[in-house]
Amino acid sequence: MFLAWEIFVPQSLRSVPESVVTITKGMGYKDISLELKEQGIFKNTLAFNVYVVVSGNYGRLQSGSYNLSPSMSLFAIVEKFSSGDVVKEKVTIPEGWDINQIAQYFEQRNIALAKEFLDVANKDWSGEFDFLKDKPKNLSLEGYIFPDTYYLSMNTTTEEFLKIALDNFSNKVGSDLLVEIKAQRRSLFEIVTMASMIEKEVILPADKKIVSGILWKRIQGGMPLQVDATVNYATGKKDSRVSLGDTKVDSPYNTYKYYGLPKGPISNPSIESIWAAIYPTKTDYWYYLSARDTGKTIFSKTLDEHNLAIAKYLRKD
Repeated sequence: MFLAWEIFVPQSLRSVPESVVTITKGMGYKDISLELKEQGIFKNTLAFNVYVVVSGNYGRLQSGSYNLSPSMSLFAIVEKFSSGDVVKEKVTIPEGWDINQIAQYFEQRNIALAKEFLDVANKDWSGEFDFLKDKPKNLSLEGYIFPDTYYLSMNTTTEEFLKIALDNFSNKVGSDLLVEIKAQRRSLFEIVTMASMIEKEVILPADKKIVSGILWKRIQGGMPLQVDATVNYATGKKDSRVSLGDTKVDSPYNTYKYYGLPKGPISNPSIESIWAAIYPTKTDYWYYLSARDTGKTIFSKTLDEHNLAIAKYLRKD
């Protein structure tokens, strides 16, 4: 009866705020009970030790940081430890962010230093993820860090996060799309590179597919892509517009200066943009103009029409 009371009745019957208690790797159940006593979570270490052994949980207690309170029973605390219900941080990667923005975000959130993040992202991950085998080894994971909301334990490393994000990418893309890409005689790397441009250039789903058709058609026709977002990626500027001087910068990402796809992805695209890159809409259009303030895309069949659209939508009196 006494043991049951110690197990199911919390030390404090009043509501006490939770505090973070960290259980490090290698700590046994006796070490954990002493740590919890020191933190004031409960007083009776013997009850904890006996219950952990009798319940069979002594081999299932997981390391990590946990939100605990004296208002919790030993039963609830052991359940948290055995299930790995650690403290989670909500981390959101918006669609279209590039790898430098993600690295800066991680540093601002005190999850990892930006340099450390970039160093790990520049490693060759193709040995662990087959879908990365067609990506040049000298390029980072730009394009493959899938935009999503992630819930990370407080001790998650950059390497662990990137594995989670790459697993997410693999699950979202799936085998069916990989088969379709292969049937089109394209590589996943080419698709991700195209999708990364579409993501930065266009907002609406239907417009993305039309722009995809335009860009693939330009490549087939030997016409430069002239995608402003690639120039901004090369120069590091955040302004959506580019100057004439910017379009002449010598960079393999400058699609004004060099024909075909840029050297690699310029952002981390959504699955929507990846779909658009795989399934473009064929039209008679050769030009487009993105008015990102309104989300509207203006399409033109000729250069004259395109120049009129520029005068109407971009140039100010």
